[in-house]
Amino acid sequence: MEQVTLHGDGISATIVGQGAELISLRNAEGLEILWQAGPEWRRHSPVLFPIVGRLKGDQLRHRGQVYPLTQHGFARDKPFVWAETGSRSCTLVLTDDADTRARYPFAFRLAITYTLEYRQLGVSFAITNTGDETLPASIGAHPAFNWPLLQGLAKTDYRLTFVADEPAPIRRLKDGLVLAAPQPTPVEGRTLALSEGLFDADAVILDRPASTSVRYAAAHGPAIEMSWQGFKELGVWSKPGGAPFLCIEPWHGLASPVDFDGEFADKPGVMLIAPGEKRVLSYQVKLAST
Repeated sequence: MEQVTLHGDGISATIVGQGAELISLRNAEGLEILWQAGPEWRRHSPVLFPIVGRLKGDQLRHRGQVYPLTQHGFARDKPFVWAETGSRSCTLVLTDDADTRARYPFAFRLAITYTLEYRQLGVSFAITNTGDETLPASIGAHPAFNWPLLQGLAKTDYRLTFVADEPAPIRRLKDGLVLAAPQPTPVEGRTLALSEGLFDADAVILDRPASTSVRYAAAHGPAIEMSWQGFKELGVWSKPGGAPFLCIEPWHGLASPVDFDGEFADKPGVMLIAPGEKRVLSYQVKLAST
């Protein structure tokens, strides 16, 4: 089975087995909300696992060994197994194999469940340590939404409105790694005004957000309300130079600091999951209007 389309009240979603990726999200009127992988960026909503961002030198260090692991990990490029499928939900599973262990020497089970409720998509990530040593891992969501959501509106008509004030400094990247010095936040109170220039220096990273939800909307037209549980960071990204999508990305973990070259288990943001234990993180996308 290559893909499944789920149907709910006022919402539909299509998921493919390759990367367990969401490739379509439509509202009650059939309007496509998700970026359709155009030439500016050839993905829709990749799963970031077992790392978020880049490791220094694209190298994972574990117990004196070095493993090649490139940006955002391998889950987005691996075929998942369909574990359950229904009209409103599906679960896909990825487990370690010889290919993953050559890059990431740990045993794991990653189960991703998509569920539709009234005008809402829920996505859960369940990471289980199936090995006999501590499992260090990061995971992130990377959904790209059309920007603007409604033709005829300008990109600058849109803003992100957080549920709480966000006064903390943000983080920025250089060559894919986190710069040492925090940067002043572009969020004014609870509002982040959106423009192409915001991403000239790559992603806006809230590494200690006060909020667990945000609204993406203009003064009128479709809107998105996104909430998350278990994630510690939030990335907001569009391709520098301009592209018609906006990514709102709950993360647990982020790219390596520019000066970090240590053991992967010691990298900031990494979860440490004990043998036999499971960690579940989730997010929701509610389709609304203004």
